[in-house]
Formats: sequence, structure tokens, C-alpha cells
Amino acid sequence: MRNIFIKTLVKLAEQDERIFVITPDLGFSVLEEFEEKFPNRFLNVGIAEANAVSIASGLALSGKIVYVYSIMPFVTMRPFEQIRVDVAYMNTNVRLVGVGAGVTYGPAGATHHSIEDIAIMRALPNMTVFSPCDPYEVEKITEESVSHQGPIYFRLAKKGEPIISNQTSKIKLGKANVIEKNENSNIAILFTGNASDIALEVSNELIKKGFISDVVSFHTIKPFDYEILEKIVSSKKYIFTIEEHSIIGGLGSVVSEYIAESNFNPTFKRFALPDEYSHYVGSQFYIREKFGFSANSISNNIFKILGKK
Repeated sequence: MRNIFIKTLVKLAEQDERIFVITPDLGFSVLEEFEEKFPNRFLNVGIAEANAVSIASGLALSGKIVYVYSIMPFVTMRPFEQIRVDVAYMNTNVRLVGVGAGVTYGPAGATHHSIEDIAIMRALPNMTVFSPCDPYEVEKITEESVSHQGPIYFRLAKKGEPIISNQTSKIKLGKANVIEKNENSNIAILFTGNASDIALEVSNELIKKGFISDVVSFHTIKPFDYEILEKIVSSKKYIFTIEEHSIIGGLGSVVSEYIAESNFNPTFKRFALPDEYSHYVGSQFYIREKFGFSANSISNNIFKILGKK
């Protein structure tokens, strides 16, 4: 995802001199092409994340479209006060680009994991939250981000995700991306971001047992596509959300909040990381398994729910 992001941004920057990139001393092997082509529109501020965000806001207020790139905890949590005041409150055209969704940086430990970021960023007024599932979504929203008014948070993964979107689909901020559609299904699997591999595996496991489901990528957590959510909630008997984020405050929370205030009563279950930090050190997939956040575990839980009904 990060490679297609910078490739798309370089292409856009060739046409738009307002595009500017800031990094707090990260992004090596990723940002070099932009730096080499546009040295006057690239700034490494050193390990000073708060400064990076405030400088970005100042440049944005001067007419620039600024992308601040770093590992997620260092572009969302460390400079949070500056994001809240200089970016969200001022409604500036700053794009906070974080890499390493969920427990992607598994071996680096909890300091580098990002399990709270969606909850934190969606709570900020004016903030758009973008959590893509594949390079196609990244490319299309990066293109749209140039003309978007107000701040955007990009939640990018980095494990070489394949394209799973229908590349004829129109990808836009605030509009969900339907990956699999089955008219006769009464099950919907809703996911966001780097949980795409699990969502598709779960869908395949259901097929093996004779169940078919819709699979929908909610790449924009805020503003949310409540139009398609209402269609799902009103027509499906079973709805499941999957996300590599804390069980608190992410996609599952958005959907459950909506169901709670609706007139519909589907069977609903959230699948996410538990409300705890990881003390496990290992790969992303190792930590997922330790927390029971795997396609096998989720499928078994869903089969139990379907069996009871």
C-alpha cells in the first residue's frame, strides 16, 4: 500500500505544485523518489513529530496540500495535541499518512502497534478517516485527496496486500466498496483495512459449509457510508465486522451504534483485537493467533452463531 501511495503522489505532484511531503525521520526506501524529484517540496524535520504536524498546518494555511508520513503511533498519538488544534480544529488540508495498521510491526512491540488509532481519529471533528484494504483503494483515494477540503488520516498496511477490489468500481471517500455481492445471501461480512485477508478467508470457509455472504470493505470510517449500511442492516439476518483494531471504537463500534438506534434487529457480532496491549513479540500473524484473531477462530465462532439459529 505505501508503495502505491508514494507512486501515485509523485504522479500527482508532477501536475500540482501545492503537494508537499513532511517526514519525522522515517519513510526510508519509500520517500526517496519524491525527495529526489521535488527537493523543495520535501522536508525531514527529524524526530520531532509535533513540529512536523504544526509545520504541515502552517504550510496548508499557506495554500499547500501537505502529507505527513510516519509509522502510525508517531503520526497520530505522539503529536495528538497538534493534530487536534492545528489540523482538526483549524480544518487544514493536512493528510496524516500512517503505516503499520494494527500489529503489522509485530516484532517492534506495543510501542509500534496501532490498535487505538481509528477510535482516536474518528473522535476528532473535521477529520476524515481512511482505512484501505488494497492498493486500488489507496490509489483512488490518494488521487481524490488532492481536491478534498479538510484533514484526512490514511491508515495504511505494509505487508504487500493484493488487489481484491473490482477495478471497475468507483472508489470514493465515504462510499463503501463491495468486494463480493450475493443477492440470495442473508449474511454480511463487513471489514476495514488490513483485515481483508481474514474477511476473504472467512467468506471462503462459509462457502465450504454451504453459506454465502456479502463482503464489503468500509475503507472510510468517517464519514461513514450509512446508506449502504442501512441496506445491509435492513436486509441481512447476520452481520459480522472484522478489523485489526481494538474492539473499542473502530468499525464494529460504528456499526453497533447504528444498529442500536435503528428499527432493525439482525444478529450482530464484532471480531477485532481485544482491549489489551500485546506482550507477545513476533510476526503480525503470530500475534493475531495469540489473540484469537484468525480466519479459523472467527469462522468457528460464526458457525456456532449460525448453528444456534
